[in-house]
Parts: sequence; structure tokens; C-alpha cells
Amino acid sequence: MSHRLPLFPLGSVLFPGLVLPLHVFEQRYRDLVGDLLALPEEERRFGVVAIREGREVGADGVTALHEVGCAAQLQHVQGSPDGTYNVVTVGVQRFTLDGLVHDSSYLVGEVTWLPDELGDAAEAALLAPPVRAAFQAYVRALTAAGAGEVDEPELPDDPLVLGHLVAATVMLDLDERQALLAEPDGRARLRAELRLLRREAVLLRVLRAIPSPMLTRGPVSPN
Repeated sequence: MSHRLPLFPLGSVLFPGLVLPLHVFEQRYRDLVGDLLALPEEERRFGVVAIREGREVGADGVTALHEVGCAAQLQHVQGSPDGTYNVVTVGVQRFTLDGLVHDSSYLVGEVTWLPDELGDAAEAALLAPPVRAAFQAYVRALTAAGAGEVDEPELPDDPLVLGHLVAATVMLDLDERQALLAEPDGRARLRAELRLLRREAVLLRVLRAIPSPMLTRGPVSPN
């Protein structure tokens, strides 16, 4: 079943459980926040969806956006006298973007919610320890390449949460990060991350250069 969800296109990818702070200054997104504040707290959600190319979404916008996004729940809103907002959100649930509705100043999507499933629990449990070890090796390689002291996040025991955290913190290009978001389940995500972490650690050791963007706890982008 399709549901309507306000959209906030960004040049980054949000994962369930990850915090996303935003400074909202563009009028259409001020409208979005204002409309959300009129709703009950539990309904104050919008969809974060990555832009395929460019910074704007035109009339054929659905072709410019990735198909899988993540809903963000408003956690804290601070308004300013100039009408802008500083908001803190957290990713809550993935969705597939089925189409766009152009009946407000901001984009609204027709979305289908995606279940956040672990998949094969036994295989996921086997994958989690090597993913943790590979992530730690990656951070050591990053530090050795000249990144200084990298703020390594505490890695959770839950394999599903681990997969989301690793996907959000490793330095990858947008397409690779988007592919991790779109993985069908946690087991598949961990398997893909193990391959990517090992590749990135080798590249860091060989090249002795720090890729861009820098390691970050979550996506932050101007609107």
C-alpha cells in the first residue's frame, strides 16, 4: 500500500537509527517543518531521499532521485526570529519512492514502506564479528593515513543496528552508500560492508591518502 510522505531531497543518505541535524532556511522546507509541527508528535516525519545528480529536482523529479530513502522523525525543533529552523531528526524506516505529488511548495512522495529485517539470523551473527574487526582495522588505517584521531563510534551488538551504523560512518561515495541502504536485509548489508571495509583499508594502506568526504557520524547537507 502506498502512503504520502513529505520529502527532503539531500545529497546524502540517511539510515535507520542515525541522527540527522539540519539547518532549514529555504522557504519550501520552512513550510514543511511548519506543517509537521501542526501534526501530533508521532506523525512528524518526512522522507530523506538522495539526489542522483545536481542539487534541484525539476518537473521530472522522480528520475532525479534514488528509489530507496529513509523516513526521518523530528526529535527537536528550534525556531529563529528570521523564520529558519535548526532541527534534529533520527532515521526511522526505509521506503521505496513510487512517485511524486506536486500539490505543495515542497515535494511529497508516494512511498511504500520497506521492512527492516535481519534476514538469515545465523549468517548475520557470523558476519557481525568480522565486520566489527574490519571496521576497527579501517579506522586504524585511516588514522595512519593522516586523518588524526578519528572519533570511532561504539559498535552495537545487534547485527541489524551494526549494519546501519557502519554504512553511515564509512567514507564511501553516494552510490555505494545508497546501495547499502537498498540492500534487502541486514545480512546482505553486513556481507557487502565486509567487502567494502576490507577494500577501503587496503587502499588506505597502499595510497596513504585520505579519501573525501571525511568520516562522519551522519549525513549533513545544506538545503
